[in-house]
Amino acid sequence: MRIGMRLLLGYFLIVAIAAWFVVSIFVQEVKPGVRRATEGTLIDTATLLAEFAQADIKAGNPRHGQLAQAFSRLNQQPFQASISGITKTRNEYRVYLTDARGIVLFDSSGAAIGQDYSRWNDVWLTLQGKYGARSSPQDASNPESTVMYVAAPVRDGSALLGVLSVGKPNSAMEPVIRRSERRILWAGVALLGIALLIGFGVVLWINRSIGGLVRYADSVTDEHPLPLPKPGSSELRRLALALESMRLKLEGKSYIEQYVHALTHELKSPLAAIRGAAEILREGPPPAIVEKFSASILQQNLRMQRLVDNLLQQAKLESRAEIVPQAVDSALLFRTLCEQREAVASSRQVALHVEPGDLLLWGDAALLEQAIGNLLDNALDFTPAGGEITLSAKQLAGQTVITVADNGSGIPDYAQDRVFERFYSLPRSNGQKSSGLGLAFVQEVARLHRGTISLVNRPEGGAQARLALPEK
Repeated sequence: MRIGMRLLLGYFLIVAIAAWFVVSIFVQEVKPGVRRATEGTLIDTATLLAEFAQADIKAGNPRHGQLAQAFSRLNQQPFQASISGITKTRNEYRVYLTDARGIVLFDSSGAAIGQDYSRWNDVWLTLQGKYGARSSPQDASNPESTVMYVAAPVRDGSALLGVLSVGKPNSAMEPVIRRSERRILWAGVALLGIALLIGFGVVLWINRSIGGLVRYADSVTDEHPLPLPKPGSSELRRLALALESMRLKLEGKSYIEQYVHALTHELKSPLAAIRGAAEILREGPPPAIVEKFSASILQQNLRMQRLVDNLLQQAKLESRAEIVPQAVDSALLFRTLCEQREAVASSRQVALHVEPGDLLLWGDAALLEQAIGNLLDNALDFTPAGGEITLSAKQLAGQTVITVADNGSGIPDYAQDRVFERFYSLPRSNGQKSSGLGLAFVQEVARLHRGTISLVNRPEGGAQARLALPEK
């Protein structure tokens, strides 16, 4: 099982257990909580009605007193109330009044008048001077038919005249309890759903970040490694830098071997030319011959110096793991690059054109200048007299694309997959070959900027290099 799925299942399991624990506690507390609140209301009601019952007992006519008349009018005047979606249409209280012996004097239901209620807890405990309450089923076969009764003493000064009890069926509280339970359960389901969505999003982010690192690690064995990804997390960022460091170290040995082999190969030709010239000069030739072969030695020495400088520059660039990007004015950069190559272009009868545009490039200014300069130099090397080179920059799909297009000889089919290899070069328009490090340098600059570089043939002839850089 993938690590992302394991994380999602583990996270969801923890949230589900926590939600179940919290929801179960809430659900278990709903019914007792509602009944405690109802009991408090019954106490207040019983205490209030006991004051009216006092006058009825003292008047000796509790069956037709103020309390009885009030309940009679209440039963004759039905009402309708909506309490948060729960409809109430009738009075659900049952009130009965006993004397000091526990004999029922008044019953709002009219069923218990004259009966002895002295043994019911609500009446008996109140007669003992204690808090009296009970919960008894109306139907012995149905345990859900219970009624909660709360009693209050009816006093005249310190004398106990009787007990007034107020009862309310627990079934009247069921709609409130069921609605609260449903809302809590729905809240629990919503919590699990939200947790699952959050977990899914986190797993996608982790999978995407790890997937980017995996693709980067897989590309280490390729000739064209992917740019170092941006995981978006400090831990994954450190892992990415560790992978980059590992890549550089793993490439070190083969890299040095490749450099030594390439350097040896490239130095053979100039060293042979220098040796041949030196042997001729030892023979004491005429001054014209001395001048010619002395110039050849200096030329071959300059060639070797450039090769060594290019190798050192390439090695330094490829050892860098990242750069600090900054804003670079593309118009100023392009103008500077063209001015630096204007003399060479004029001597080769090649026109340089810069398409108008004023975009900001984000990257290392020095590296971008050298990379785009290498692309221009490469275009100059393969553009014949009378040709032209166009330099432009556009914003496409969240990237800034720098294009160097020429109408030269283009890229042969056999070389299209190798143009970015180190030390691979094609004969220039003058028949000479370069060190083969210019385009490899551009590729490394693109990698450091998390961009891409491509070099393709144009349908109308010539080649086009596209350096795509991400926007800020």
